[in-house]
Amino acid sequence: MPIGIGEPLPSVQLTKLVADGREPIDTADYFKGRRVALFAVPGAYTPTCSAKHLPGFIEKADALKAKGIDEIACTAVNDPFVLEAWAKANDAQGITMLADGNADFAAALGLDMDGTKFGMGRRSQRYAMVVNDGVVESLHVEAPGEFRVSSADHLLETL
Repeated sequence: MPIGIGEPLPSVQLTKLVADGREPIDTADYFKGRRVALFAVPGAYTPTCSAKHLPGFIEKADALKAKGIDEIACTAVNDPFVLEAWAKANDAQGITMLADGNADFAAALGLDMDGTKFGMGRRSQRYAMVVNDGVVESLHVEAPGEFRVSSADHLLETL
């Protein structure tokens, strides 16, 4: 069963690439004390993720922050090097890339999916959420094959 509104995020280790290498990120600590718009994509460089999902959050970053969002973060079941390259290729300044290389975070949220029929293995479902001081404030999970409720535009409408 997926995580619900009002529930705290589980403590799982993600990875962020920093100037001197990889930095482990504990989700319980990372989301504490601030309001974060977190969106998840099945994979960096995949068509919808690259053409719509990430660009929408880049374009709407200022509007989200004007609505009380302290940080915008993206997670995907990729390694931190791929996520950093994807961020650079899309000029995603201001979007924090959090690698969930083994899909542990996606699974702990109950938002993982089986992408083996597409040759992708275990992945994250596409979603967007607002996390306020480590607690899920809102959650928008896409139906398979859709891109509507996890967009930056939709998230802005709900704030």
